Amino acid sequence: MTELPAAAWWLIAALVGYALGAVNPAAIIAKLTHVDLRSAGSGNPGATNVGRVLGPGWGVFVGVLDVAKGFIPAYAFGMLVGQTAGEVAGLAAVVGHITSPFLRGRGGKGVATSLGAILGVQPLLAIPVLIAFGIGVAVWHRVGLGAVLGAVALAVSGVVGAAIGWTDQADAWFAIVLAVLVLARHQRNITEAWRRFRT
Repeated sequence: MTELPAAAWWLIAALVGYALGAVNPAAIIAKLTHVDLRSAGSGNPGATNVGRVLGPGWGVFVGVLDVAKGFIPAYAFGMLVGQTAGEVAGLAAVVGHITSPFLRGRGGKGVATSLGAILGVQPLLAIPVLIAFGIGVAVWHRVGLGAVLGAVALAVSGVVGAAIGWTDQADAWFAIVLAVLVLARHQRNITEAWRRFRT
């Protein structure tokens, strides 16, 4: 599996990850149930909005699928080729989810798919992320705000982990890029969090 140059494997990992990430379970289920997610709930084609519009059962189902499409390419390429290829595949899956060409570039926010990618290549990083996410949801009662806090925890954990030898430099960059992708899709939530922090 390693006869090709590393760059070739990274390209393959990116293409496969993006292709899997671009498939949007929320949009598919919404179409099957004749619901337009763009005009319902928050308008986002993701698990949280599906749960809001179609019920928590559907939301959990979509969330599991979104996690899986980040986990599968990250884990598979990580095991078969190497850590960097796994991280490339995981990042590409998140980008595919966010910029899905099937949704004209307007995909979901990438939270569940990011969690899947983390679990696929560096599951230890999921611990602080889930703790921060849980705290954010418990305090603010908003999944989006929990996601913002989780993304910040991911970036910090990646950098600190590399500094103390808990993870390596590749993991740190992986964590930072993932966090930036998620935060970029949660600008409205960041504004809301800042407003709540100031009041």
